Amino acid sequence: MFEIIPSIWLINGKCVRLKRGDFATEEVISNNPLEIAHAFEGIGIKRVHLVDLDGARRGEPKNYPILEAIAGYTELQVDFTGGVTTDGDVIKCFEFGAKSVTIASAAAKFPERFGQFILSYGREKIHMAADTDPNDYKIKIRGWLKNTEIDLFDHIEFFHERGLKYLKCSDVTRDGVMEGPNFTLYEEILRRFPNLNLAASGGVRGIDDFKKLRDLGLRAAVFGRAYYEGKISLADLEGFVSKG
Repeated sequence: MFEIIPSIWLINGKCVRLKRGDFATEEVISNNPLEIAHAFEGIGIKRVHLVDLDGARRGEPKNYPILEAIAGYTELQVDFTGGVTTDGDVIKCFEFGAKSVTIASAAAKFPERFGQFILSYGREKIHMAADTDPNDYKIKIRGWLKNTEIDLFDHIEFFHERGLKYLKCSDVTRDGVMEGPNFTLYEEILRRFPNLNLAASGGVRGIDDFKKLRDLGLRAAVFGRAYYEGKISLADLEGFVSKG
C-alpha cells in the first residue's frame, strides 16, 4: 500500500522549511509543530517524518520534547530522524515515542554499527536514509552539509544484504524546490532492489507526483514544501488518502 508522509522539519523546536537542505534558506513556518501534526492527523494521515535539523548538524538528537508531544498527543506514528548515532540515541527515540527511526549519517560513518541496529531493534523499526546528488551519486550526510565518497548503490546494497527493508532516498537538488521527484533515480533503485520498501523524498509538486511514484512501485512519498506553500491543500491530501 502506498503511503504519503508529511515531513515536519525542526530547528529550535519550531517547524521550518529549507531549499535544497541549505540552512541559510531557513524560514519558520510555525512555532507549534504539534498543531501542524494535528492537522495532518485530522485528514487521515497515519505517519509523519519528524526531522531534527539541530540534531543532524550536531550529531545527536536535540528535539526530543517535540517528538514526545506529537507521539503523546496524537495517534500518528512518528518516524524520527536527525543525529541518531548511538545505541543510547536509538533507545531514547523509542522511549520518547518514535515508532521508527531513520538514520543517514551513522549508516555512512559507522556501517557495522548501523547493521547491528537493524539486528538489535528489527528491520521494521530501523530505516535508512540515503541522500545524494545525481551528478555523482555520492552519499551526503550531516544534514547534507558533508560529502562522502560512498557510492549510493554500493551503500544500499551493503545494507540490503544485511536485512534493510525500508529506505528513504532524496535527490538533494530537488528538495524544497518543487521541480518534481527524480523518477529516473527511483526507477533505477527499484530495478536493482525490487524487494526494498522505497520512499521518495524531495521535489513533490502535487497529487499527480504521488500517483506516478505509486505507479512506479514505491512504498511511500515524503513531502513538505508543496503543502507549506499551499500548492497542495489539506483537502487535496484528504482526497488522496481516502481513495487509498
